[in-house]
Amino acid sequence: MAIAETSQGPVRGADQGPVSVWRGIRYAAAPVGELRFRAPEPPQRWTGVLDATAFGPACPQPAIPNVQLDLGAPQDEDCLSLNVWASSDTRPGDRKPVLVWLHGGAYVLGSGSQPLYDGRRLARDGVVVVTINYRIGAFGFLDLSSFGSGFDSNIGLRDVLAALGWVRDNIAAFGGDPGRVTLFGESAGAGIVTTLLAVPAAAGLFSAAIAQSSPATSVYDSGRARQLAEVVLEKLGITGSEVGRLRDVPAAALVSVTNEVFNEVPARNPGTLAFVPIVDGDVLRDYPVKAAQEGRSHPVPLIIGTNRHEAALFRLMRSPLMPITPAAIKSMFAQIASEQPDLQLPTEHQIVEAYPRMRGKSRGLSIATDVGFRMPSVWLAEGHSKVAPVYLYRFDYATPLLKLFLVRAAHATELPYVWGTLGAPKDPTLKLGGAKTAKAISRRMRTRWINFAAQGKPQGPAGEPDWTAYQQADRACLVIDRHDRVVQDLDAGILAAWGNEMVSFR
Repeated sequence: MAIAETSQGPVRGADQGPVSVWRGIRYAAAPVGELRFRAPEPPQRWTGVLDATAFGPACPQPAIPNVQLDLGAPQDEDCLSLNVWASSDTRPGDRKPVLVWLHGGAYVLGSGSQPLYDGRRLARDGVVVVTINYRIGAFGFLDLSSFGSGFDSNIGLRDVLAALGWVRDNIAAFGGDPGRVTLFGESAGAGIVTTLLAVPAAAGLFSAAIAQSSPATSVYDSGRARQLAEVVLEKLGITGSEVGRLRDVPAAALVSVTNEVFNEVPARNPGTLAFVPIVDGDVLRDYPVKAAQEGRSHPVPLIIGTNRHEAALFRLMRSPLMPITPAAIKSMFAQIASEQPDLQLPTEHQIVEAYPRMRGKSRGLSIATDVGFRMPSVWLAEGHSKVAPVYLYRFDYATPLLKLFLVRAAHATELPYVWGTLGAPKDPTLKLGGAKTAKAISRRMRTRWINFAAQGKPQGPAGEPDWTAYQQADRACLVIDRHDRVVQDLDAGILAAWGNEMVSFR
C-alpha cells in the first residue's frame, strides 16, 4: 500500500500495478448543518493513517431521463473529497506536472469518481492526476447571500478554490509539482475553469488551463440569482424571512427541487441554465468573457475548444437545455434583444449566410452549438490571447457508431480520448469498429494535453503538425480528426455573423 503525508495526516492508497491511487481524501469539512450553503471549512486533522482506497460520496443529484450516469460512488452531502493518481515509481519531490480535473454535468450532475475519469492512463503517461468533487445543483449554486450573512455565494466555486489550495499544499507528497498545476474540465467543469480565469482568489493556484466545451457566457448577475432562489424557496414552502429553515430541509427535497428548476428554466427561457456561477462582487467581480476581452484574465496558457456537433447530444437526449427548434431559437433571440437592446444581433440574412446549405433542425443544431459553446470559446480565446498563449481546437472525429446515431462529434464525445478510456466496459464508442483510428487520436490528444501540462505548449507526437498559438492575424485552430491539421480562420463565417462582441446568452 502507498502512504503519503498530507497536512491533515497520512493517507494510505492502493497500488494498481504501474499506478498508485488515493481515493476519497477529504479537502474540506463536511458541508452539513450550519455549513450547508456556506463556504468550505478546512478539515480537522486525523489521527493514525487514513484509509484512502474507496471513493468519497458524490454530491446528491437528480436522476435525469435518458442519461445513464455511473457516478462510481454513493451520494451524500459529505462530498468534499478528491482523488489522486500517480505512477507507482513516483516519489515525493519528483515534481511531475499535475492535471486537476473538474467534471461536467450542467452544474447539477457528475462526480470525480466516474469511471470515465479513471486517471490510470494519464498517470502512466507521466503526470499526477487529481479529480475533484464539488457541490452542485442547489447545494453548490443556489445563491442565498442576499437573504442574510448566514449564507455564501458561489459555493461550488469556493469548493474548487479550496481543493486547489489543498493541491498547492499537498501535491508534492504525491510526487507532483505545485508550480505546474493545469486545471482542466469539460462542459460545466470547463465553465468553472473559464470562470476562475477571472476570479482574483484563483491567482497562483494553477499555472495553465484547459477548457473543453465551456459554456463560458452562462454566468448570471445577482438579480437573476435572487429570482431563482425565490422560486426554490416558494417550491419548498419557505418564506424569505424563514430562509434559515433551508439548513434542515432533507437532502432529497433539495435534489427534487434542483430537478424541477433545472427542467423549468430552459423550457421557459431557451439557452438558459438554472444553476451557474454568478457575478457576486466578491468571488467573481465581472463576467469571465468580458474580463478576458478587456485583458483582465489570469495570464496563464490556455487550451480552449469545442466539438463540431455539440448540440447533437441534447437532441438525442431530448433535453430542453439547448435551443434547437426554430421556435426555441426565435424565443432566445427575442429574450436577448429585450435584455440587451443596444446589442447588434445578426439578421436572418447573416444567419443564412453563416450556415449555408442548412435548413430546419440542421441549422438549429449548428446555431445552438455556436450560441452555447463555440462563440463563447472563440470570444474568450480572442481576449485571453492578449495576456497569454491560447491554443484553440475543434474536435471533429466520430466513430461509425456515433455517425449511425447521428451524434457524430457531439458534446462530451472527446472525453474518452482525453482520458484514454476508449473501449471501457460501459463505453459503446467502438462497438461498430474504428478502434485503430480512435486510439491513435487518443494518443495524440493525451500527448498534447500532457506536454501542455509539462511545458505550456501542446506539442504532439513526432511528425504531427505544430499547434500554433491563436492570434487575431490568423486565428489558428487545431482540427482534431482522423489526421490533425491546423486551419487558419476556421470560424470566419460565424464570426462574420455573430461579430466579436460578446452576446450574453442568459
